Amino acid sequence: MGVSLDGYIVGPDGNFEWTTPDAEVFRFWIDDIRQVGVHLLGRRLYETMLYWETAEQDLSLDAADREWTALWKPLPKVVFSTTLTAVQGNARLASGGLGEEIERLRTEPGEGDIAIGGATLAAEAAALGLIDEYQTMVYPVLVGGGIPFFPRRERRVDLELVESRTFNSGVVYLRHRVAR
Repeated sequence: MGVSLDGYIVGPDGNFEWTTPDAEVFRFWIDDIRQVGVHLLGRRLYETMLYWETAEQDLSLDAADREWTALWKPLPKVVFSTTLTAVQGNARLASGGLGEEIERLRTEPGEGDIAIGGATLAAEAAALGLIDEYQTMVYPVLVGGGIPFFPRRERRVDLELVESRTFNSGVVYLRHRVAR
């Protein structure tokens, strides 16, 4: 997920255009999505990512966009929503709670990581102790408020830095493993 330096994924005005990746960061995400076996999404992120379900029809796509589309479209997705009644593409609505879905997915055969996108969904997974790693792209911007990346809670979580990378744009990728 993209996060501002002051810890928000969406600014106070609901805007997150500052997370639009440049070519170098986008290449990183293309390579990263190859490791994902299933992606869990909240409704808002699902609706944002819907574009990629039909993006191959957009003749103005460059090679990187086409590569992303070819990886994203067939990727299995589970959408958590109390308002949607149907989803498109290789997605299904979650039939159980987040904890139940993650535990079921962990026991199913298959390769790749379980990725979680969306602040509310990730906060719920964190509260349930179901997150093994946090992967953040920290953008060099202060937005002053909005939706925080990390939920405010009274439980301490110790993390171990596994990987970091600084991009030419000043964006910093951080991958932390939850210390157990």
